[in-house]
Amino acid sequence: MTVKEELEERISAALEKAGAPAGSSALVGLSTRPEFGDYQANGVMAAAKKLKSNPRELATKVLAELDIADMAESVEIAGPGFINIALKGEWLAEKVGRMLADQRLGVPVASSPQKIVIDYSHPNLAKEMHVGHLRSTIIGDAIARSLEFSGHDVIRHNHVGDWGTQFGMLIAYLDQQEGDKHAELADLETFYQAARKRFDNEEAFADLARDYVVKLQGGDPHVRSVWQRFIETSLSHCEEIYGRLGVTLKRNDVRAESDYNDDLPVVIDDLKAQGLLEESKGAQCVFLDEFKNKDGEIVPVIVQKSDGGYLYATTDLSAVRYRVGEIGAERLLYIVDARQNLHLKQVFAVARAAGYAPDSVLLEHYPFGTMLGEDHKPFKSRVGGLVKLMDLLQEAEDRAYALVGEKNPDLPEAERREIARVVGIGSVKYADLSLNRTTDYVFSWDNMLSFDGNTAPYLLYSYARVKSLFRRAEIDESALAGEIVLDEKAEKTLAVKLLQFGEAVDVVVREGYPNLLCNYLYELADAFMKFYESCPVLRADEPVRSSRLQLASATALTIRQGLDLLGIETVERM
Repeated sequence: MTVKEELEERISAALEKAGAPAGSSALVGLSTRPEFGDYQANGVMAAAKKLKSNPRELATKVLAELDIADMAESVEIAGPGFINIALKGEWLAEKVGRMLADQRLGVPVASSPQKIVIDYSHPNLAKEMHVGHLRSTIIGDAIARSLEFSGHDVIRHNHVGDWGTQFGMLIAYLDQQEGDKHAELADLETFYQAARKRFDNEEAFADLARDYVVKLQGGDPHVRSVWQRFIETSLSHCEEIYGRLGVTLKRNDVRAESDYNDDLPVVIDDLKAQGLLEESKGAQCVFLDEFKNKDGEIVPVIVQKSDGGYLYATTDLSAVRYRVGEIGAERLLYIVDARQNLHLKQVFAVARAAGYAPDSVLLEHYPFGTMLGEDHKPFKSRVGGLVKLMDLLQEAEDRAYALVGEKNPDLPEAERREIARVVGIGSVKYADLSLNRTTDYVFSWDNMLSFDGNTAPYLLYSYARVKSLFRRAEIDESALAGEIVLDEKAEKTLAVKLLQFGEAVDVVVREGYPNLLCNYLYELADAFMKFYESCPVLRADEPVRSSRLQLASATALTIRQGLDLLGIETVERM
C-alpha cells in the first residue's frame, strides 16, 4: 500500500465516523505548499457540501476521529477545510528501510489483476519505420511495462498494416524485377517510392497492381509467396528498430490486418442479423444516435463499401471480437494518434451495440499528438521527406558520443560507445515520454541532450553520481545495514519523495501518462542533489554515514527501476 493509499483509507474511515455520507473520499494528494506538510486531504469540502454543513466544523470532527499518530507528526486544518499532514521522521525511515528490502521498492501488486490487450506501434509494412511510428511505439511500451510490473496480464498486439492495394502494387513491382529480388528489398523506402511512381504514372501497371490485389485476397499461391517474402523482410526491419530502441515487442506479438480477413464477412453477417446494418448509397453502414451532428444527421459508421470491400472499421471490429471473445481481455488499450479519435469512438460504440465488448470491458483510446520540427511543422528530413527511424537513432547515438567525449575524454573507446548508445536512445525516448502525450511536441536535439532540466542525460548522470559514492567508498550496496535516521530537512524530503514511487507508477497504470513518472523521477533526482549538497555522506560519522548511504542506494534503485519502466537503460558512470 502506498503512503497515499494508506492516508486515503484512514482519513476516509474518519470521514465516515464524523458523519460524512458513506463512500466519501478523502481526496488525498501531495501538498501544494510543502512548508505546510507532505500531503493534503481535500475531501472534507465535498462531504460538507452534501451535508450542507460548515466544512471546517466537519474537518474538526474528522480530526477527532482520525488515527494517524503513528504516521504523522502534525495534522492541521487550513483554509476552508483542507487537512495538512506532515509525516513523522521515524515512520518515514522505517518505510524507506522496508522499501530497500523489497525488490519491488514498495510498489504494490494490483489487488485485482486484469487481462489487458494493448495495441501499439502498428507500422505499415509497405514502408520502413519512420518518425511517425515513434510515439505509439515508445509510449505504448512504457505503459505495457508499467502494467506488467503492477501485476497485470499484458498481451501486446502490434496491429501492422499488411493488406490492401499498396501490397498489390509492391508485389507487382517486385515480380517484374530481373535482378536480385532480396537486394531490391534492402531499402524498403526507396523500393516503395519507385513502385508508387509507376503506379501513379502508368495505367497498365496500376491495373496490374489491382489484379495482384485480387489474386492476393483470393489466395493465389505465387502472389501469396511473394507477399510473404515481402512481409518477412519488412518485419525484420521492424525487429531491428525494436531491438535498437529496447522495445519489448516480439514477432509473436504481431497481429496483422490479414489475420482478421476471414472474419470480416462474419462481422458483416452478424451486424446484419442483429439489425444494425442499413444500406446507404450502396454501402453497409451502422447508424447510431450518439453520432448525430448539430443538424440532427447521424454520421454513419461504414463497414462495407458499395463494391463489397471492407474498411479499417471492419477490421477493428473483428479485432475487438477476437480480443474479448477469444483472449478474454477485460481492458483494451489503443495507443493511436489523436487524429483517429472519431474512428475509434465509432468502433467502440458499434462494438458495444453489437455485444462484442460488454460494459464490463474497458475500451480506452490513449491519443497522442504529433512530433514537430523546430519550425513547428511536422518533423521532416533535411530534404523534406519522412525521417527514417533508424537514421534518427543513429544520429542520436552519434551526437551522444560527441557529448560523452567532451565530458569524459579519458574513458576507453568501447565504454564511450556504450554510454553513447544508452544516452542517445534514452534521450530520444525520454524527450517524448516526459511530455504530456496528448500534446504536439517540438523535436530539439539541444534540449533532449542537455544535462540541465528534465532530460535523460540529467537523470542518467544523477544515477551515475549516486553509484560513484559506492565506488569511491568501496562499499557493496547489498551489504548496507543499520537504522535509517532522518534528522535533516533534506533527508526527510528525499525520504518522502522515495515513498511516492508507487503513486507515480499507479498513475501510468490507471491513466496512461508516462510523463507523470518522468516528472517524479526528475523531482527525485533533484531531491537527491539537494540532499547530497547539504548532507555530507562519505564524510559523515557513523551511524549517520550508513543511514545516508541507504538513502542514496534507495534513490539509485528507484531511478533505475523507474527508467526501466520507461524502457530506458542506465550506465554506472558518465
